[in-house]
Amino acid sequence: MKVIVDFDNENLRLDNFSSKVFSISRTQAQKLIENGKILVNNEIKKTSYKVQVDDFIDYEKEQEIVFEPKPKDIKLDILYEDDDLIVLNKQKGLICHPTTKNEEDTLVSALLFHTKNLSDVQGKIRQGIVHRLDKDTSGLMLVAKNNKAHQKLQEDIKSKKTVRKYLAVCYGVIKEDFGIIDKPLIHNMDKTVKMTVNELGLDAVTEYKVLERFENATFLELKLQTGRTHQIRCHMSSLNHPVVGDDLYGAKGFKRSIFKNFKTQGQVLMSYYLSFTHPTTGEIMEFEIKEENYHIDLIRTLNLLRSLK
Repeated sequence: MKVIVDFDNENLRLDNFSSKVFSISRTQAQKLIENGKILVNNEIKKTSYKVQVDDFIDYEKEQEIVFEPKPKDIKLDILYEDDDLIVLNKQKGLICHPTTKNEEDTLVSALLFHTKNLSDVQGKIRQGIVHRLDKDTSGLMLVAKNNKAHQKLQEDIKSKKTVRKYLAVCYGVIKEDFGIIDKPLIHNMDKTVKMTVNELGLDAVTEYKVLERFENATFLELKLQTGRTHQIRCHMSSLNHPVVGDDLYGAKGFKRSIFKNFKTQGQVLMSYYLSFTHPTTGEIMEFEIKEENYHIDLIRTLNLLRSLK
């Protein structure tokens, strides 16, 4: 789908212009721009770019997934549930919502088996999903059971009222006790799922704190200020300290003999802390996974590293 900017739309932000002319939401437009699906004069631009008269806007519309997720009996580790929301500990290996490659074995299918009450703000294939975790990232997630709760929870995430903290073991020794990674992220142009640091991308900010240092690895707590795809994994790789077990964002130049023949189920990364305001009661809800309940990959990795101290 291709359009040329006229005088009536001059100086509109690219995301606002795209939302208007392509009949999509602004959030959808931002994601499409980030993913290189909306181009200006065959170039990637920021969502804040002001369109000019005679700019050539090209929207590569993706084929929509037409299937509907079906309930499936998949075990869920639910920590809290009421009429508005669910807090659960997602297991590794479970993707959040259906894709063309996996229609059935998803968190959405498991949720549909568990309850008939799920929000559909994000469409049928993303029912209940307020924020995602990667397939091989385990830990705390928020699920909304109605649209009113979903919208309030998402607003709080965007306004940074919600606190999400992760734990990760990364290659190499990070010298600074604290740090902030402020690097915009965008999808690679080769149409893979991989993200990359690029000034044309969406703002992405990650705070980190060193919890423990080892001979050639660092145990970190990471706090999200934004929630971009693969944010922690890409940010840590950009510092040349990729997450242990992350094949997609792995980096060269490390002495990894301590991890020789040591296998994990993907990246050693988990969402361990979640704090948010309940959308109905206004109560501050706080959840934390204690060390004895960490994912087995994180426990095994820490045990190995501590044994070598």
